[in-house]
Parts: sequence; C-alpha cells; structure tokens
Amino acid sequence: MCFSSTSGQNNCSTQAHKWCTLKAWEWRDNNGWIVGCNYIPATAINQLEMWQEETFDLACIDKELSWAEDLGFNTIRVFLHHLLWEQDPVGFISRIHQFLSVADKHNIKTMFVLFDAVWDPYPKLGKQPEPKLNIHNSGWVQSPGYDILKNIDAYDSLRSYVEGVVGSFKNDHRVLIWDLFNEPDNTNTASYNDADYGVDKAELALKLLKKTFEWVRALEPIQPLTAAPWKDDWSDDALISELDNFMFSNSDIISFHCYEDKEKFEERLQHMQRFNRPLLCTEYMARHLESTFYDILPLLKKYNVGAFNWGFVAGKTQTHCAWESWQSADNKEPEMWFHDIFRENGEPFDKAEVEFIQNMLKQKAIETYQKVA
Repeated sequence: MCFSSTSGQNNCSTQAHKWCTLKAWEWRDNNGWIVGCNYIPATAINQLEMWQEETFDLACIDKELSWAEDLGFNTIRVFLHHLLWEQDPVGFISRIHQFLSVADKHNIKTMFVLFDAVWDPYPKLGKQPEPKLNIHNSGWVQSPGYDILKNIDAYDSLRSYVEGVVGSFKNDHRVLIWDLFNEPDNTNTASYNDADYGVDKAELALKLLKKTFEWVRALEPIQPLTAAPWKDDWSDDALISELDNFMFSNSDIISFHCYEDKEKFEERLQHMQRFNRPLLCTEYMARHLESTFYDILPLLKKYNVGAFNWGFVAGKTQTHCAWESWQSADNKEPEMWFHDIFRENGEPFDKAEVEFIQNMLKQKAIETYQKVA
C-alpha cells in the first residue's frame, strides 16, 4: 500500500504524477474551508435532463445558486455524463461554460463528477422520465451504463469524453477539482437488480478508473483529482479493499462519503489523518440517520474537512425522500426530509437549520478575513 506521507514528494514539479503532499496542502490553504452541496436544479430528474439543450435551465440554476451564495456555500459538486458528449460535444462544452459563469457570478467553484455507478444502469438520451411519486432519485442514471461497464473492450470509447471535458477546462480556475468516479463499486441492488455484470462490479469499475486517472493525468490539469471510498472499514490498511486502496493512494486530495452519526463520523476522520492529505467529505447529511448539519458541519469545520451535503432543492430528484422509499413509497411528502434544504420556491424545509448554516459560514468568513488581515 502507498499511504506514506512522503509518497510523491519528489514529483511536485511534474503535474502528470500524483500531487506531492506539499502541493496538496497548498491547494487546501489557497481554497480555505470548502463548504457546499451536491447540486442539480429542481427542474432536472438526472444528469441528462440537467445538461441536454432542450432542458438546460440556466435561469433556474442562477436563481438556486443565489440561494447557495446566501447560505455561504463556496462550492458545489455536479455530475456530468458521457452520453452528453457523444450527443453534442460542442453544445455540451458551451453549456458547461455557461454554468460555470453563473456559478462564478455567485462566488461558487465547481467539482465535476465524470462517471457514476449508482441508480439506473440503462441511460438513454432524449426526453427523460417523469419522477415516480415520492421515490428517491427515481430517474437518476449511471455513467457509463451496463452495456459499457460490462464490456472492458469498450472502455477506450470513453476516452474522448474524458479528454474532451477535462481538456476544455483543465486551466479553468472556476473548476475546483475533478471527481473521476462516484461510488464505483455500488451494486445498486436495492433499487435496480436486473444488471448482471458477470464479474464483481468493483473489478470492472477499477479497470475503468485506472484508465481514467491515466487519461486525466496526461492532460496535466491545474486542478487536483480524486475519487471517493464510501463504505467498509478504513481504520486499518489491511481491511481496505483493492478499489478503495487505489482511490486513497491515487487521489491528490482524499475524498470520501459518510452518512453516519457524529461519533462514527469522527472515528473515520481520525483514522484518515494517517494519509496526511487534505480531506473532502463529498457526501453527508441524512437526517434520519443522525447525519445532520447540527452535528456534522461543526465536526467538519473542527477538522478543516471540506463539506458537501447531498442535495439542495427538493425537485424532480426527490432526494428529500429516503433511500428506503424504493421499497415503501408514500403518497405524501415525508414529515422529516432525508436530504435537501429548500423547496422549489426558496422556502427552507427548516428555517432554524438554514440560520444555523448561515451563522456557521458567516463565522468562517470572519475567521478567513481575520487571517488575511
């Protein structure tokens, strides 16, 4: 395993390699405490509906990101999809530019996610389905889908997408970091169990992830690269899976997902100190699981770990409904929201919660000003 704090120290001048620890910490210092959310506009059910020309809703994005700015968020995590590149590469890149301009207007930087292993394994371009009533992420799609991920020989067909997107923005300071593959070994069987990958999904995803790291490193972007472990035990090197080991070992900035309560969350943070790298929690906040802003956001601030809660506006993705809604959907809105912060009209789910976030991030801004002064 390659968790040494000195790993890559001699490669600071060579962008095509993993960043050395010094460069990683300089990046963290330059960006301060990173706080934001996973974002998709309320008018989109998935990545395709967000970005396709017919449904690209820049006015909605502008409005919602103004709410994010008002909260004090300085970053967002946003998912892309390879089919969008195949459909219309010029238009897709143009829309990403427009998106980044709006986010930048609101003083928000963007983390882009290139691939995603979760939800519907059969993505299709064109008109997307309507949401299934009160079912969490009923229309979200994987990238790549089953047909490509099961076929190792097809992986190189994704290279033009990766190089086209990253190559277009590799020197763009509006892009904070590249997240190469979301939860690559998520088997997704609780919601979709009709995709038989033949061999372990983690094995396939690891092969694609290795290629993706290679393709992006060769482009020499100014932004760091990451991919996030999201389950299992990371307390001991011997317990870490081959895929998680690869992600921990090859990420410039270490990211992870955790929806556990405060005590278990802090244990994970303490275990990850041994990697001697800046940390980003790119998914947290599920109220039913005691992963709340009140408990987790102060903890992340204490350890200076980047914070991306899941969800922002309760729209067509319906992630204010719990994961378990796939098995027991209700015909009415849940009394306690699972994820998300605002309704489509900008009204908070919990006004006190919003005020808590604003007060925490206002204090962050004061501390940053005092440090600069």
